[in-house]
Amino acid sequence: MILEIATLTIQSGQQAAFEAGVAQAIPVFLRAKGCRGLQLQRCIEDPLSYRLHVQWDTLENHTVEFRTSPDFQVWRGLVGQYFSSAPQVVHSEQVLSSH
Repeated sequence: MILEIATLTIQSGQQAAFEAGVAQAIPVFLRAKGCRGLQLQRCIEDPLSYRLHVQWDTLENHTVEFRTSPDFQVWRGLVGQYFSSAPQVVHSEQVLSSH
């Protein structure tokens, strides 16, 4: 499994609208090939900063198939207007676990 970690910085005062947009986008992600789920987290120290964690079967499920799909445009249409800067995205894979 690949974990996409997107750091998203949101315009001040737009947190509730952004969170609602992400909630609307959940079915968009879940119908994407290889998507296993997602989680949105808000930074306690900086409430304008969020981390979106999306679990993918393969890197290509995200970087090729989802990003080139019409659903990626749906996702950006739901939340893109709330970004104060471009998202920073990295991918990781688990190498150790305590369970």
